[in-house]
Amino acid sequence: MARATSVSKRLQPDRATASDIDFGDFGELLGYRLRRAHGAMHRGFSGAVAGLDLTQKQTAILWLIQLNPGVSQVAVASALGMDRPTMMALTDRLESRGLLTRVRSTVDRRCQELHLTLSGRSLLAKLKKRIARHEQRIRALFTPAEFDTLVSALRKLQEH
Repeated sequence: MARATSVSKRLQPDRATASDIDFGDFGELLGYRLRRAHGAMHRGFSGAVAGLDLTQKQTAILWLIQLNPGVSQVAVASALGMDRPTMMALTDRLESRGLLTRVRSTVDRRCQELHLTLSGRSLLAKLKKRIARHEQRIRALFTPAEFDTLVSALRKLQEH
């Protein structure tokens, strides 16, 4: 009974807030920290592009097509670590919105080349401005050296 009383004194469940929770060693786990950081970045991205009705994956696809006109769906999927069915569904969605076109390759008739439409280029220009502001807010949290170290560490994890 004494144990229950000491627990209830330390943490009152009906009044507990996030700052009252003891994370112990769990709070220092890299996976936990990465997941929370990813969540913060995702929320910031979503807020930055609100009203444009695009996900991070869709934005990445448009961005890569702009930089690589005529690139194949397979190449973009591979570059972004996506499976083919996901890439196909996202490409279908972007095409139905008039943001990109698929053109049969003259080099390999089995492949489809991807190109941005005028609407796709226009929307991507808006996205890039908003994303740049979001990125600036995040970068402001770090010194240039800290930011470089963070990016280097994340690349190392990605390549592992």
